[in-house]
Amino acid sequence: MSGHSKWSTIKRKKGAADAKRGQLFTKLTREILIAARSGGADADMNFQLRLAVQKARDSNMPLANIERAIQRGGGTSGDSTERFEEVSYEGYASGGAAIFIEAVTDNLNRTVAEIRSTFSKSGGNLGEPGSVSWNFESKGIVVVETGDFDQDEVVLFAIDNGAEDVDINDDNIEIRTPIEMLENVRKSLEEFGVVIIKSELSKIPKTLLNVETNVAIQILKLLDKFEDLDDVQKVYTNADFSDQALEAYAQTI
Repeated sequence: MSGHSKWSTIKRKKGAADAKRGQLFTKLTREILIAARSGGADADMNFQLRLAVQKARDSNMPLANIERAIQRGGGTSGDSTERFEEVSYEGYASGGAAIFIEAVTDNLNRTVAEIRSTFSKSGGNLGEPGSVSWNFESKGIVVVETGDFDQDEVVLFAIDNGAEDVDINDDNIEIRTPIEMLENVRKSLEEFGVVIIKSELSKIPKTLLNVETNVAIQILKLLDKFEDLDDVQKVYTNADFSDQALEAYAQTI
């Protein structure tokens, strides 16, 4: 399992704390709003909305909250969502690691100011559009608990049903798919019987950058700071982290 995927595992464990603060539900609501606004409130006809709703369900977001967000995004509740827009930012962290950020905001000036400040306070810098995005590609991600299932059996089943690659951990498997195969792979795995932890679209680095432990910890803390910003939906890096660095970082959470 790569250091990059181990970081994802640590982030999922940290997610419980975010949910207690209500921050996670706020970000999930914005994701649903944007998806419903851009593609309509009918999830059967809107792939992005289906993904956003499924992600909210995976995170135990109340059904009433999900339905209310769909209504708002679809314009059926009388609330306007025109003030929200999607935007991405790119830059570099310590050691030259690439950072790609996806945000949803109602105030572009506020968001870019917060992101620029976060970069500069952590020894990084905000870059120009296109400066790092070339090194990331969009993929589907499905994370499953293996439980009593044989991991090799789960992996082979996923590949037979459209998966491209996997990262295996002690108790879960991160499965990567082409975007168009994400739903099929998830549904097939559900029918197979494994527990789905999450499924979503993600940015995967084409090449990874090895970093020393002290630099890795700085980068991981920077990623934490970005994820704590209300406007930031997702943050990605091409940094690859050693077990030693991840263990040291986990002690700070």
